[in-house]
Amino acid sequence: MDLKEIRKIVELMNEHGLTVFDMSKEGFHLKLRKGPDLEAMRGMLGSMPQYQAGLPAAAPASAAAAAPAPAAAEGEPITSPMVGTFYRKPAPEAPSFASVGDVVSEGQTLCIIEAMKVMNEIKAERSGTISAVIAEDGNPVQFGDILFRIK
Repeated sequence: MDLKEIRKIVELMNEHGLTVFDMSKEGFHLKLRKGPDLEAMRGMLGSMPQYQAGLPAAAPASAAAAAPAPAAAEGEPITSPMVGTFYRKPAPEAPSFASVGDVVSEGQTLCIIEAMKVMNEIKAERSGTISAVIAEDGNPVQFGDILFRIK
């Protein structure tokens, strides 16, 4: 495989929003990854029980956010339709589009997912009450990740 073919693969990855490409031929293996390796990071964080305890200032906020976890299972999940960066607010100083306890109507904007410098508004598919906000503001999300739960 030559450099032109690899460049073409990278262009196709960009065009279709792919983050991983893996190909094997006789005596040849090509693996391309764009962005952070989220699966590896999840595995590392999951295997580090002292991770939460080691955070000085963020630990109380994380503990408070983790407390409603049993209630988070209630409600229908609203999942990410794409890969990108999750934002709860239209601007850093603006209020969140939706928070726990908010009553939302069908078609109302719940968040923004930035993908390839494009801000995509994610809208409620049905009316209800937000029972949990699962995704964290400013963090990457994958297709199918749960963003919110709605009752």
